[in-house]
Amino acid sequence: MANLTVVTRDGTEKSVRGEEGLSVMEVIRDNGFDELLALCGGCCSCATCHVHVDEEWLGALPPMSEDEDDLLDSSDARQANSRLSCQLRFTAALDGMRVQIAPED
Repeated sequence: MANLTVVTRDGTEKSVRGEEGLSVMEVIRDNGFDELLALCGGCCSCATCHVHVDEEWLGALPPMSEDEDDLLDSSDARQANSRLSCQLRFTAALDGMRVQIAPED
């Protein structure tokens, strides 16, 4: 299992272990972070799993799909490091990655 550091909206930071092969959204949800709503369950149709990824990790992530890009365009909290956590497969290569849960739209 690899580690993921999650920063909540209030700035609380917690490192959690996640099972490889799950999405980053599932790792966050399964570790009790209730503020990440993930209403669509990972179908890339709602943007309620929006996170800001620490910039040094962006190069380790797969390219953003057009659907993900379109959904993020609907968020006032979109930044250059925004991603939908349901679209990021958690692997050993992401061990130590840090993400912040984006403000709720």
